[in-house]
Amino acid sequence: MPGSATDAVRPFSPYTPVRAILRKPVPVLAPDADVRSALEYLDRNAVDSLAVVDPKSGAPLGILTLRDVVHRIALNGGDLDQPVATVMTGGVVTLPAEATVHQASVLMIRRNLRHLVLIEGDGRYAGILAQADLYARPSARSGELVAAIAAAGCVSSLAAVAAEVRAFSAQLLAEGLAADALCQQISALNDLIGLQAIDLVAERHELPYVPWCWLVFGSEGRLEQTLATDQDNGLVFAADSKEEADALRKVFLPFARDVNDALDACGFPLCKGSIMAGNPELCLSLAEWKEKFYQWLHVAEPQAVLNATIFFDLRPLFGDEHLAAELQSWLLARTPDCHAFLRAMAEGALNWQSPLGWLNGFRYDDNKDFPHTIDLKLHGVRPFVDGARIWSLAKGVAATNTGERLRTVGPLLHQRPEETAAFLGALDQVQRMRFANQLRADSHAGANRVDPDRLNELDRQILKEAFRQVKRLQQQLEIEFLRTA
Repeated sequence: MPGSATDAVRPFSPYTPVRAILRKPVPVLAPDADVRSALEYLDRNAVDSLAVVDPKSGAPLGILTLRDVVHRIALNGGDLDQPVATVMTGGVVTLPAEATVHQASVLMIRRNLRHLVLIEGDGRYAGILAQADLYARPSARSGELVAAIAAAGCVSSLAAVAAEVRAFSAQLLAEGLAADALCQQISALNDLIGLQAIDLVAERHELPYVPWCWLVFGSEGRLEQTLATDQDNGLVFAADSKEEADALRKVFLPFARDVNDALDACGFPLCKGSIMAGNPELCLSLAEWKEKFYQWLHVAEPQAVLNATIFFDLRPLFGDEHLAAELQSWLLARTPDCHAFLRAMAEGALNWQSPLGWLNGFRYDDNKDFPHTIDLKLHGVRPFVDGARIWSLAKGVAATNTGERLRTVGPLLHQRPEETAAFLGALDQVQRMRFANQLRADSHAGANRVDPDRLNELDRQILKEAFRQVKRLQQQLEIEFLRTA
């Protein structure tokens, strides 16, 4: 339906590199080329923009669009023989070409950009990403929410917008948006709320002039947030010594706690397990984070495995992303050789009792508060998340999103395409039921619990098949990590 909220859906995985979705090459000109030549290039290549690049270094200097030519030349009676450097848009925002679709989307929305210049690792020009490459047709409502988030000048006004975002997400679900696409939509808007909250809080603090980055873990790190989610975050900063790290931590902690409180006010409850940047144990230098992960990898105890289910699904949200990238690269270079740890993770993932009984009926966990129900998160989502994480760590796969992990590791595990598709389909269906249940739930505690008797016959059969797929996934984990150990 034209103009509906579902028009804003991206047809890409959030972890697709932006390089892979460029629709056509953008022409390149030197800064001394004249505007007339630029117009000829635009017409000949049927594009609306071109890059102005330094011919010696290959670095992007700016971009020229048809919009620029109309406003700066045609409407002002300018000279078509003047160099493009005089009319181009300089000081462009750049992004590495290997960055993800999600990162590009959030950056373009937040900075209100129509075009984003992509660069190689050495700073050379790599391409131009346009809004049309990411979106088929942004909806009016999503645009209004994005603008409202950016305009929020205090935490209370941001909290009001956050409530509207949750209502909008519920509307998307009611319109039939697929679970994976809904997760992406929620994650993108929640990222914008988080970024704005950090910006607002940072204005009240005098932060040190060192590189730092706000990290997100768990479902937020996987881009799999639902309608009911709490906080899982941390902070990493650069420090040359333990003494410097201790001093910087004292400065960062009040800021981090203020951000945690701001996010709580915006509807992201404080983590009961204190997995938040305001916890001194999670406000660490890069070296301290590496040491923490090293200890978890080499001490295969239950707490280390539990930590892996949260902290190993990390991504940067705000600040110097190079710190997060270095931490993740360091981690992935070591996990494939930590066989005891991977085995312990597999054992933890296999400690699962199927909700299916012998006679193909459902089995319940006798929860006193929610009798005759099944926890969709525990039994239907977590097994796929855990299995995908273990395989990704074992194979050194950088993606943290569960769907992307399953797609990436499938060929590495020699899975048949239909096997991987079955896992993905089962996960998507369970997430769909989980979202629908969260809309009806009377409390946060019951958000993930469903009574199979209240499902229609088709959904009951789908749920049973999803649990069968969980069993198949766990059989593969057992063969790879336990029987061959």
